[in-house]
Amino acid sequence: MVRIRAFRTIENAIRRMGFVYVAGVDEVGRGCLAGPVVAAAVILHPDRYIPHVGDSKTVPALERARLYDRIVASAVSWGAAAADPQEIDTINIHQASLRAMQRAILRLAPLPDFVLVDAFRVPDLPMAQRAVVHGDARCTAIAAASIVAKVTRDRMMTELHGRDPRYGFDRHKGYATREHLDAVAKYGYSEMHRRSFRPPTLFDRMGG
Repeated sequence: MVRIRAFRTIENAIRRMGFVYVAGVDEVGRGCLAGPVVAAAVILHPDRYIPHVGDSKTVPALERARLYDRIVASAVSWGAAAADPQEIDTINIHQASLRAMQRAILRLAPLPDFVLVDAFRVPDLPMAQRAVVHGDARCTAIAAASIVAKVTRDRMMTELHGRDPRYGFDRHKGYATREHLDAVAKYGYSEMHRRSFRPPTLFDRMGG
């Protein structure tokens, strides 16, 4: 996988407009069969540059963990929030993702005065925002949020594996791998599975 490094160009431009606390926000777990969708929001310190921050999907797991430690230690503020499978099933994955992002943003202290969001606009925010297409690859603040969200969610899925090891959550993190689909075909859905999210491959395996 090609490593994609993000840049601070967008954040710096926003600061030059007079905004002080510029947050990036992103979510992970949107396409999973099991587990929560997790969002993170990060206000990076403008004078504490963290090298190698990039789209979490292109950063190896060990480096993601190291970057996570550096981000949370040096950020002005950071926060994470989740929407569980029951909420996802109730309001759909898109709305649940937006709610998780909103919660993560509102947990920041200080609150940001401008928010950069990967791809979407988050409803009901009391501050200015901008949706950035492919933001996790272009914007350092969003990329940092994607790393915090990814590491947070991976750790949650490892904890869920400890509670119910039948599905291999510690390995595939709830995504629709062959191993995961085989386990669902054998054991059925657990309480951590999203009943409303069934790809065709799973219907085929379950005969429905």
